[in-house]
Amino acid sequence: MFLPALTLAAFWLGGERELILMALGAPLLFAISGAVRRVDRPSPLPQVLDGLSLRADILASVDSILRESHVSDRTTACLVLQFDDSKRWIDQHGRAAQTEVLGRAAERICSVLRSGDVVARLEGGGFAVALAAVRRLDIETVVQVAARLQSALSAPISLNATRIYATCSIGFCLGQRAPEATGASLLNAAQIAADDALRHGPNAIRSYSIDMAATRADRDALREELEEALDEGQIKPHFQPQISTHTGAISGFEALARWYHPDKGLIPPAEFLPMIEDAGLSERLGEVILYHALTALVRWDRAGLNVPTVAVNFSSAELRNPRLAEKLKWELDRFNLAPKRLSIEVLENVVAQTDNDIIVANIAALAALGCGIDLDDFGTGNASITSIRRFAVRRIKIDRSFVTKLDEDREQQKMVAAILSMAERLGLETLAEGVETPGEHAMLAQLGCADVQGFGIARPMPVDETMAWIDRHQAKLKTIPRIGSRAR
Repeated sequence: MFLPALTLAAFWLGGERELILMALGAPLLFAISGAVRRVDRPSPLPQVLDGLSLRADILASVDSILRESHVSDRTTACLVLQFDDSKRWIDQHGRAAQTEVLGRAAERICSVLRSGDVVARLEGGGFAVALAAVRRLDIETVVQVAARLQSALSAPISLNATRIYATCSIGFCLGQRAPEATGASLLNAAQIAADDALRHGPNAIRSYSIDMAATRADRDALREELEEALDEGQIKPHFQPQISTHTGAISGFEALARWYHPDKGLIPPAEFLPMIEDAGLSERLGEVILYHALTALVRWDRAGLNVPTVAVNFSSAELRNPRLAEKLKWELDRFNLAPKRLSIEVLENVVAQTDNDIIVANIAALAALGCGIDLDDFGTGNASITSIRRFAVRRIKIDRSFVTKLDEDREQQKMVAAILSMAERLGLETLAEGVETPGEHAMLAQLGCADVQGFGIARPMPVDETMAWIDRHQAKLKTIPRIGSRAR
């Protein structure tokens, strides 16, 4: 505030020459004397997060306690908190909202701990807690601490007129149970337990055990193997035909993932699909299957074979991608295929249980794009009629549990007839899965189910084998009469 006054005084007393000298020299003098100070840019983190310890701090604290434990007879424990729904926060509210939620959570965590406990931010968005050294510390005591932390986080967090419920799963390790008497070993053990808790969440608590470490090592090795399998083309789809019960014509194929392991041969999907999900590779698998499915459609078209649609299963992880519809449209345009050629299969439990606005918006966007929405495993979940209409479902796929022995079991027939009647009233198409016998096929045709698939029609096969199968099926249609028509 003094600089303008000084320059004005210099002009009146010494003229223009003194004015220029003062204007150029005064700032330098003020900077040297400390009158001009640098203003630090404020931290983008909430103050409570910015004030927390980091990984290095908590490791140093634990190392100190463990080094002195044989003398002081005091020990500690490390807990790792991981939020069950952090991906959903990001999907719905963005990274800034996630940071704000973490800040509020940090305040609550600190409020229920003792002054000697250390709380640290972890890179993945969780927290680590090192308990102050005490003489007696057992599993029951640490479980009580973990439960207290979960209780502190259970109240909703208000954010931009939205209430967010943040739940966390917690893993912990007692100091005397760590693989090595170091802070790094103790924190790593707690992280392993937290990963196990997260898989069994929400709100799970797990204590570290040696078996967990072995399981994690196997899982990490398997993840690397799965990533390699996806990158090298070992995992690709087999295609199972779907046919019309009215005409016998092919109505489409479903793409089903198969793993050709170089040493173990063909690995059944029931063995590796849960591993894919546990390893967080569901989206990567979906990209691979979609690419091969669209490639197969192009091959069938070029061969002059009439395959109207191909169906691809979409996991909940894929459906949480906010840019899914845009990404899918780009893929269809790249292959020059109309959206109606692709059917999106969504599990009934996803439709029945989801409260994720991103999933709702994505399914609506895919339907608006022109893709067919198939409700998979219908009858095994709790999807309501409202849910079916809300998600613009085009076709329901009757689960195989209702199809087995359908031609022999009168109760099965009543159940399937009820499903088909509801579908007809709602204007929905129908397809029955798991058809294994001619009797089941015939009964479904008589009851009015439009399409069928299953081992009784054909087993899933590589795309190269589909060419010959389609030719054989077309030839057979010329000689075999239609199976039946709807019963009246």
